[in-house]
Amino acid sequence: MRTITTTQELAAFCEAAKNESYVTIDTEFLRERTYWSKLCLIQMALPGKDGDAVLVDPIDGAEMSLDPLYDLFRHEATVKVFHAARQDLEIFFVEGNCFPKPLFDTQVAAMVCGFGEQVGYETLVRKIAHEPLDKTSRFTDWSRRPLSEAQKTYALADVTHLRVIYEALAAQIAESGRQKWVEEELAVLTDPETYTIRPHEAWQRIKTRTSSARFLAIVKELAEFREAYAQGHNVPRSRVVKDDALLELASTKPATVEDLGRSRLLLREARRGEIAEGLLAAVKAGVEAKPDSLPKVVNGKDQMQVNPALADLLRVLLKAKSEELGVAAKLIASASDLDQIAGGQRQVAALAGWRKEAFGEDALRLCRGEIALSAKGNNIKVVRL
Repeated sequence: MRTITTTQELAAFCEAAKNESYVTIDTEFLRERTYWSKLCLIQMALPGKDGDAVLVDPIDGAEMSLDPLYDLFRHEATVKVFHAARQDLEIFFVEGNCFPKPLFDTQVAAMVCGFGEQVGYETLVRKIAHEPLDKTSRFTDWSRRPLSEAQKTYALADVTHLRVIYEALAAQIAESGRQKWVEEELAVLTDPETYTIRPHEAWQRIKTRTSSARFLAIVKELAEFREAYAQGHNVPRSRVVKDDALLELASTKPATVEDLGRSRLLLREARRGEIAEGLLAAVKAGVEAKPDSLPKVVNGKDQMQVNPALADLLRVLLKAKSEELGVAAKLIASASDLDQIAGGQRQVAALAGWRKEAFGEDALRLCRGEIALSAKGNNIKVVRL
């Protein structure tokens, strides 16, 4: 097993990769103690059973530049193959402001090919590569050195088996003519907006059943402070203030450090110092926000007049379409999508792009009473009216 720790070695491997049709890539990282993922290891393999496979160690190779890798990412004659690429791509976007193009994500492709929702790598290794996968190093601390032989073997398996999986899925996608479907999904993964979290929008990620505009204004200010602090200090949001504590503060509206001390859920570190000052300032800003600037929940489920019978019919239609196409139902439409369609919403992901072709057009016909659903044995058929 070869481990790369210098820019020169990395450049040589990446130049060799440019002469290949594809290269498989994976990363190991830690995020438990930081806001941004800490890159600990990169694994890459070239095509063929005996194709060169390497580990790239940015910890032992602290002086190594990843520029040759980013240059490979921009080399469009070589497909960069990942499995469940989102977290890997976030690392490369944050550290190198670069996305691999063209990209192939075997998890996305597997869902399009009918392997189920959020199919795991182990499942694909077993079903496509017909190989066992050692999982003993899955939850290891990848930041510690030296790496054991078991860790190295586990890490390399993430890219060596991926070669067989990629070739099988790419062939199946080409045969089915669903390249466009996969490309639409991958476009989301290579969109900077997917990984850009703006502090002033952070409140929209917090789940609350309260729709009070004033309450939401305080939540908005608290979430904005937390996000900015977490990003600036590179600590997890939960180390600043957890969601349940944030909602408690929005409800109790503390005005002093003594008030913060009465919180049941607030971490000890948040009851004093810079965090405490920020929380109190955020609460004050939310309490004093002008009425015309208060946030509102848009298109919430409780604001829609959802027809429950229609929503149930849409679920049956989705199941029928999923089985007919051999595509994971969750990839086609979410439960929220179905409720929105049943509530009259039309700016819905399931009604755009390849999803419209696969499901959305018939979903709209069902809403308009132009089709019906018929059961025959275990099968559901679409009947034109």
